[in-house]
Amino acid sequence: MIQSLRGMNDILSEDYKRFTYFINTATDVAQKYGFHFIETPLLEETALFKRSVGESSDIVGKEMYQFIDKGENDVCLRPEGTAGVVRAFIQKKLDKAGGTQRYFYHGSMFRYERPQKGRLRQFHQFGVESFGVDSVYEDATMIMMVSDILKRCGIGYRLQLNSLGDQNCMPQYRDSLVTFIESCEDEICEDCKRRKDTNPIRVLDCKNAKCQSLYENAPKLLNSLCESCESDFSKLKKILDDNAIKYEIDTNLVRGLDYYSKTAFEFVSDNIGSQSAIAGGGRYDRLVEFLDGRPTPAVGFAMGIERLMELIVMPESKREGYYLGAMDEEALDMIVGLTHKKRSSHKATCDFKAKNLKNHLKGADKVNAKFCCVIGTNEIKDGTIWVKDLEAKSEKVILLKDF
Repeated sequence: MIQSLRGMNDILSEDYKRFTYFINTATDVAQKYGFHFIETPLLEETALFKRSVGESSDIVGKEMYQFIDKGENDVCLRPEGTAGVVRAFIQKKLDKAGGTQRYFYHGSMFRYERPQKGRLRQFHQFGVESFGVDSVYEDATMIMMVSDILKRCGIGYRLQLNSLGDQNCMPQYRDSLVTFIESCEDEICEDCKRRKDTNPIRVLDCKNAKCQSLYENAPKLLNSLCESCESDFSKLKKILDDNAIKYEIDTNLVRGLDYYSKTAFEFVSDNIGSQSAIAGGGRYDRLVEFLDGRPTPAVGFAMGIERLMELIVMPESKREGYYLGAMDEEALDMIVGLTHKKRSSHKATCDFKAKNLKNHLKGADKVNAKFCCVIGTNEIKDGTIWVKDLEAKSEKVILLKDF
């Protein structure tokens, strides 16, 4: 028997209900915030992610589904969503249009890594990107949007916050961090030794317990912020305080590439094991320029949908629509026609087998219909249909011309 590839799961039944409920909820929130949907291809040039995600990252170095296609193009399945949205933003010359552009997206992403709970090789993200607003108020808006989505889905969270500085203060901090790393280089893991030369800020994110204990004494980025970055970070915290959004300062919350700046945030849950991050984002003011566009301030976030699935609190399911059934074979054609008519304005299902009333009522319960509508011998003769309201527990007979 042919089975699905490892780390690539089917979404069926109850999982599908949760999945679509989250997408619909997140979409509604994003639209209320004034964002518009964007769809980008699953397949992009590999160079896009090498430049945006970074050659030294695990995503590019180990995890991308990369291949040469029949046209000799070096392509890969997208491992994340931001790069494709920025590519589209530049390709459509929106970077030259000026003003503010705000987008949301959702879809499949692909990374070849060891599958585990909350981490698949094909997974789904909901993301938001905002271009053209150089204001900490937009950073706060991103955080508020994630908070609203999670609250509407009944998901508890902890918000972690940090500032990455900018071109004025980050280089000085990076130099002091490298000096510290070199002072304990004999004791750190091989990944951190590699990152010291390629991406030193990322050592702070190392999951090795011994490394983490060493980095407790490392210089803190928040102590190295310039006046502008310090002012923005203080303002961000005030906005969150004023809007009753609780947060924790996490000085080890970092992004390793030069185009990231200032705000970095992550939403985590204590209810999903070691893979606790459920949403993350921040400001990336230099990425558009980095991908050959006009310099454009930008900020965004992404949420891993699979990690949220078991946390979503579904609303109480309400009965909806019509179930239509025939008690005699000669009524089947009538039932099919009536179902088609009802579907123009309501959800409607029908059963293509003649059954007794008890089995039709079971069928209506199975699809959670509000109305069970049945035609038998007497209804055919009288030109009527029997209808039961399964919520009100009432029943009546209606003329077909009035149905």
